[in-house]
Amino acid sequence: MILACSHIKKQFHDETLFSDVTFHINRGERTALVGSNGTGKTTLLKIIVGEQTADGGEATIAKDTTVGYLPQQQGYYSDNTIYDELLSIKSDIVELDKNIREMEQDMQHASGAELEELLQKYHRLQTEFEAKDGYACKSRIMGIINGLGFADRDVSQCINTLSGGQKTRVALGKLLLLEPDLLILDEPTNHLDLSSIQWLENYLSGYKGSVLVVSHDRFFLDRIAGKVIEIDNGTVTVFTGNYSVYAQKKEQLRNTLRKQYENYQRNIKHQEEVIEKLRSFNREKSIRRAESREKMLEKMAPVEKPSEPGRTIHFELSPEKISGKDVLAVENFAKAFGSNHLFEHIHFEIKRGERVALIGKNGTGKTTLLKILCEREQADVGTAKLGTNVEIGYYDQEHNLLHDDKTIFEEIHDDYPDLNHTKVRNVLAAFLFTGEDVYRKIALLSGGEKGRVSLAKLMLSKANFLLLDEPTNHLDIESKEILEEALNRYTGTVLYVSHDRYFIQKTATKILDLTQHKLLSYEGNYDYYLEKKEVMEHLHLSPDDQNSPFARPESEAKLDWKEQKDREAKRRKIENHFRRTEEAIQNMEERIAEIDDTMCLPEYSSDVGRLTELSKEKEALSHELELALEEWEKYAEELEQLPV
Repeated sequence: MILACSHIKKQFHDETLFSDVTFHINRGERTALVGSNGTGKTTLLKIIVGEQTADGGEATIAKDTTVGYLPQQQGYYSDNTIYDELLSIKSDIVELDKNIREMEQDMQHASGAELEELLQKYHRLQTEFEAKDGYACKSRIMGIINGLGFADRDVSQCINTLSGGQKTRVALGKLLLLEPDLLILDEPTNHLDLSSIQWLENYLSGYKGSVLVVSHDRFFLDRIAGKVIEIDNGTVTVFTGNYSVYAQKKEQLRNTLRKQYENYQRNIKHQEEVIEKLRSFNREKSIRRAESREKMLEKMAPVEKPSEPGRTIHFELSPEKISGKDVLAVENFAKAFGSNHLFEHIHFEIKRGERVALIGKNGTGKTTLLKILCEREQADVGTAKLGTNVEIGYYDQEHNLLHDDKTIFEEIHDDYPDLNHTKVRNVLAAFLFTGEDVYRKIALLSGGEKGRVSLAKLMLSKANFLLLDEPTNHLDIESKEILEEALNRYTGTVLYVSHDRYFIQKTATKILDLTQHKLLSYEGNYDYYLEKKEVMEHLHLSPDDQNSPFARPESEAKLDWKEQKDREAKRRKIENHFRRTEEAIQNMEERIAEIDDTMCLPEYSSDVGRLTELSKEKEALSHELELALEEWEKYAEELEQLPV
């Protein structure tokens, strides 16, 4: 066991955030901490790492355990470049390398006993350098930099010039290089694009230490988590399995508790009716029977009413007008900022009723493309033609369309003056703004709260063509599901940018992938995109223009494509072995725990035959478990060494 949380309690302003939080994490476990916004997930992480104090209970980390913590916001400053900042984590290797180089110079001018002494010291340093994997250090740093979405040209950027999201990626890279025994990550995918999220998934899948992660990315949690800890109504419940298994078990548990409560209430009502009927007979025998039933009723163990899901947003998107069948036609779009060419020769069409996901790596121009379509930026070349009766509603991920000096109430009322006071309050209540909350200034809101205000304005707009830039950012899982349902019921047309693969899978009818200056179109959801991606890229990304900065010889492109395909096949094979071994380990551990519990039962205390049988089974399982753990470690190392 590497972390044990015991009866942790936390209050803010006499309001209990959570109480009696008890769970543990074993070595090598990858655990997800989930719950609605406001349930205290980030606070609990801060208590675990010592940044906040608990009002009761304690978090105990195993002795000599190294801990790495990634908070949501990175406020640090450094004059280092990205590369030097990550290299500083391996300062011991850098110093060793420096000493080895100096010693090589010294040996050129030494002889006799001095040379012999230098050779012995040189051999010791070389051995230490190799043991610390010094030769692979710099390539590993570059692998992490590229994996987290930075291009080779970014390595010389100064940390102080980076955005908050870029700093978070650098901080994550530093943690991965440190390789702590316990890695604690708070929303690590927030500032990553699709390819970087997939890279991080692969990295964490083979991570040798323990991982505790808070995330609202359901695909990500499915890939990496083997255990889910849920905070709900101030208490925690632990589920074995990934997010999908948790969601299924959670629903089953909720249904079971609901049925138990309903049966209990039905039984109580029935008993009370029988008692009342018996008393109405007004006979001594009937009264005694009624009293007997009353005593039985008093002894019945009460069944508490199961807690209902926490408050969440609810809304409906409905266009005021029906647009023409042709909603948007884009011809020959191109856009550059100085020498940074985002895209060129972009062509696509969107028809009424389509829900189109625009995906691509960070920096490819997805947000810029949306801004051009709603006339907040201008294309360098090309035209965009809207169809008949098309009215655009725009959701800006930075929420620049909100006014910092206004209150939440004013933000809605000023844009929709026809709504009276009560109607504005009803709209805001649907987005969880009640009471005095509606008079808070926009400037003082969190990212999630600003997102809810923007969604409220979007709902009121009655637009029939929605342009949404990262609409799920800062939303908890329940709110994402509600947005998914609203978009799927929406009778208008949607074009949105998102890195949330689960959201894309649930809502998209078409995917546009902005990659290498081009736009590739996939007529289907995210599963269809994954199925056709290799073929489409092979067909369309061999550049015809040899002067393009992305140009490569066609033979080289084909070779790269084949190598990538072979690598992916090899990775899938190892991942399957890894997953099956992990499942076998889990089953064996659960069976060993069952045997231990059975052997402690009073009825077996004198049953020597049965105890011997159980002991032999446990011994055999323990041997199998040891072999399986070695096999698991081997596959984990193979995954870690595979190129991304």
